Amino acid sequence: MSDQQRLIIFDTTLRDGEQSPGASMTREEKVRIAKALEKMRVDVIEAGFPIASVGDFQAVQAVARTVRESRVCGLARALDRDIDRAGEALKEATAGRIHTFIATSPIHMEKKLRMTPDQVVEQAVHAVKLARQYTDDVEFSPEDAGRSEIDFLCRVLEAVIDAGARTVNIPDTVGYNIPHQFGALIRALIERVPNSDKAVFSVHCHNDLGLATANSLAAVRNGARQVECTINGLGERAGNASLEEVVMAVRTRQDLFPCDTALDTTQIVNCSRLVSGITGFAVQPNKAIVGANAFAHESGIHQDGVLKSRETYEIMRAEEVGWTQNRMVLGKHSGRNAFRTRLQELGVVFEAEEELNAAFARFKDLADKKHEIFDEDLQALVTDTNLDYTNERIKLVSMKVCSETGETPVANVVLAVDGEEEPGTSIGSGPVDATFKAIESIVDSGSILKLYSVNSITSGTDAQGEVTVRLERGGRIVNGQGADTDIVIASARAYINACNKVLQPVERAHPQTADL
Repeated sequence: MSDQQRLIIFDTTLRDGEQSPGASMTREEKVRIAKALEKMRVDVIEAGFPIASVGDFQAVQAVARTVRESRVCGLARALDRDIDRAGEALKEATAGRIHTFIATSPIHMEKKLRMTPDQVVEQAVHAVKLARQYTDDVEFSPEDAGRSEIDFLCRVLEAVIDAGARTVNIPDTVGYNIPHQFGALIRALIERVPNSDKAVFSVHCHNDLGLATANSLAAVRNGARQVECTINGLGERAGNASLEEVVMAVRTRQDLFPCDTALDTTQIVNCSRLVSGITGFAVQPNKAIVGANAFAHESGIHQDGVLKSRETYEIMRAEEVGWTQNRMVLGKHSGRNAFRTRLQELGVVFEAEEELNAAFARFKDLADKKHEIFDEDLQALVTDTNLDYTNERIKLVSMKVCSETGETPVANVVLAVDGEEEPGTSIGSGPVDATFKAIESIVDSGSILKLYSVNSITSGTDAQGEVTVRLERGGRIVNGQGADTDIVIASARAYINACNKVLQPVERAHPQTADL
């Protein structure tokens, strides 16, 4: 495939996807997702924002050390300290990229940056030249390009390309554009910027009006050759363009698109499940490509048509995106080696032997409760094990909940808080409500419950339930997760996981709100 025919997929799940309220990931979780993206053959993985915190720096560094087949990217504002930090984090990458940005819309320059257009151009050029000292692969983004004046955009892009930027990304930062308008903008920029042939034009679209995928595809039709997107469409506010939608739209409609990706699309569903499990953001059943109903046919007319010829109602094969019934046929008598081998096939490798032992012990417990163990069960099990290792301050020791007809539910819990066991009892309107109140009587987190969500990981009455709890305290939002065949226990684990997060100090910066 020639460069002209190649559509570069730039995945920002680990950076912009993480900016979904409550979707923060640990270093180990970022590495797991990065490995899955690498297996899918994603071209560029934006691993994070290194200046944001020590944890973010270490996560980008860990991904750079681990990933060998994909290019690893770090985000940096157009500031010396940001770029130096990104360069340091990417030092061990086989192929690294620094992605630097500065706002170019009148409202951002005036209200946020308090800089003149001339100062913005000067800062942008300086940032690209500095980034070039660390890598020859530098990407530049004019933030809020969708609301920027085109003459000024042309001026900025020409200057940064001259300075050495080899990718110029046009973000619709606030999801303001509509497809025909955004496509025309990309076409005009390519035609009007004198040195546009020296750089790949990229797009980064947000979904505030539900048009992120449509805008991205319009841009590709008009000359863009890189799309920035996320698994399941995660991201700031309403999210980003969905990777699975962009990739499969281009592949399915080769009659319209003069390019294609090099992705192994059979890994899409696995990546979707992994990201959903780690972040706690469930995939809606009717979500395109990766939703549970994406290839389901309820109508009798549709069913009849598919039975006669699949192409009557299916424009792509479910197998093409990874919809297969992967099953681990292991039981309670299975050994550690078989367990470890299957996890390795799923891209999960434990750094410490004690982590493997803890996960294996949970597998044994689960095998006593469930006859069949599915890959989704394993992903949830590993995520749950990692939660214990990364959030140690509060742990569930035991719980007893009584719920019967005509009586008020009562929950008794025992938590280990900083190593000391503390009991708590409370009543509630239901067993989950009573459990949460009993936990709060001990922890006193001062949080407000914003979301309580339950999803079945697999089918059957013995399926594990996966619970997501969203808490807010002082404007800070966190997600907690828990899984168990007992939904009340899963709920308790999710609430405790969220409490552990909300009680941790806030250290992370935000690339959109921090002033230059």
